[in-house]
Amino acid sequence: MDRGTPLVNGSKAEGLSGGGTTSGKVPVAGAGGWLNGHSEPQRAAAQWQEERTRSLEDNQLSLPSLESAYSAILRGLGEDPERQGLLKTPWRAATAMQFFTKGYQEKISDILNDAIFDEDHDEMVIVKDIDMFSMCEHHLVPFIGKVHIGYLPEKRLLGLSKFARIVEIYSRRLQVQERLTKQIAKAITEALQPAGVGVVIEATHMCMVMRGVQKMNSKTVTSTMLGVFREDPKTREEFLTLIRN
Repeated sequence: MDRGTPLVNGSKAEGLSGGGTTSGKVPVAGAGGWLNGHSEPQRAAAQWQEERTRSLEDNQLSLPSLESAYSAILRGLGEDPERQGLLKTPWRAATAMQFFTKGYQEKISDILNDAIFDEDHDEMVIVKDIDMFSMCEHHLVPFIGKVHIGYLPEKRLLGLSKFARIVEIYSRRLQVQERLTKQIAKAITEALQPAGVGVVIEATHMCMVMRGVQKMNSKTVTSTMLGVFREDPKTREEFLTLIRN
């Protein structure tokens, strides 16, 4: 199979099942920024090393205000936060929301730095059916599903459990599925510089099931294909066939 060339050109996310496309930017080793037709020297090539945006200390400091906000929500719904069944609900809801968004407390470099290995392997690696739970940033209700990841190594491998950790970091934030798909693909690309990466997410959105159109069996499928996964139809088809079987 023609594996194409290493990933050096900017790519776009390809939506499956009629979805649209979104632009992706792929870093070039040694370029000091993104290669997307414009120079951005102020941005680091390894964005996955970015700092956390929330700490455990922040959680403790913000907990009283979150708890107060949930009490206000209960009152706005016509409930009495002082009745027995709701006495601890604002605290429970506040700590639960902090857990649902704990990805803001983590950064990719914490889990990848000791898990990248030099290995003479250049065939496709796929990790599929990774459970995913996230929160829709539009309605603050969950969307849940499966993530399938494939990459074509350039003599560098990532510990298999780390793919699930990458999914966890980005999914445990306020998200839209399209952005989540791209973030996972870019993190793997930036860490490993492989010949290509493919990510597919299949998810059920509670904002479509519990409200709005209320379609119980609908699923949303998104994909991001970078490098040879986008450029070489045979490589892309091999990946899509393997994750379906």
